[in-house]
Amino acid sequence: MQRFSILDLSPVPEGGTAADALRNTVDLARLAEAEGYHRFWLAEHHNMPGIASAATAVVIGHVAGATRTIRVGAGGIMLPNHAPLVVAEQFGTLATLYPDRIDLGLGRAPGTDPGTMRALRRHMSPEDRFPEDVQELIAYLDEPGEAPAQVRAIPGEGTGVPVWILGSSLFGAQLAAYLGLPYAFASHFAPAMLGEALEVYRSSFRPSRHLSRPYAMIAAGVFAADSDEEAEYLRSSQLLAFARLRSGRPGKLPRPVRDLSAEIPAPLLAQVNQALSCSATGAAPRLREGLERIINLWKPDELMVTGMIHDPAARLKSFRIAAGVLSELRTPA
Repeated sequence: MQRFSILDLSPVPEGGTAADALRNTVDLARLAEAEGYHRFWLAEHHNMPGIASAATAVVIGHVAGATRTIRVGAGGIMLPNHAPLVVAEQFGTLATLYPDRIDLGLGRAPGTDPGTMRALRRHMSPEDRFPEDVQELIAYLDEPGEAPAQVRAIPGEGTGVPVWILGSSLFGAQLAAYLGLPYAFASHFAPAMLGEALEVYRSSFRPSRHLSRPYAMIAAGVFAADSDEEAEYLRSSQLLAFARLRSGRPGKLPRPVRDLSAEIPAPLLAQVNQALSCSATGAAPRLREGLERIINLWKPDELMVTGMIHDPAARLKSFRIAAGVLSELRTPA
């Protein structure tokens, strides 16, 4: 692992507001910059009361303006919801305002429910145009050719914003390898195909003008505190939130509880634990064991950690502890 980074969903805690969530996101980004995290990503989700990063490009600009050096980006933009030209203009503008600091991760999923998907797209296309849309978007961000294109992204043209392919299945791995792009796997909530996807990506990667060799990032949950018991208690908020989402009852990030079995039926809790199994929880020694196991098993070039904790101060402390552990586990590029 050469680098470590943060994925933040701007969680809206029970008893709090979206404004609170966005303030907490800025606080976390500043801590990430100070503690040595390489990048800070935000994700596009819609119609979810517990996530405040729906207007992802806007939040990225806000975070980039509140920090100085850390890379800020999307993990990711759900490209089927948008015209590639609009995304190129948005991220070209961000890259113009904050040079060499902006990343653009692209996902193929809608990131929402079917009703919201229709509201976002208006006119839904039955065919999957994700590979074509990715290439169209990259072309808008490239240097102009000798003959100017009829349609240009201004700002955007010539910015060369780094584009990542995101995924939780083999499709994204195959596309990233074919296009010679960096690849990020959503193992923090869908780890089932992680090993196979990494193998496909690494074995079939084709060098490109973007990247000479494969570069894979995986995501993991992280929950750290002064004791193992306190860390498990803090993690219960995310388990509860995920269980409610799986049950069709999304809401704000719940307050933590001591006994999850009293809140979540056993079969559902088993499913949630499996989905969120790529994670490390505990005080620093136990956290190190968990993170070291993940890194040694999957050998990512970069590890992106995430953790939805109800109390903002406890969340900052968790990522501070994690930074100390990850710094020790980091290897030179």
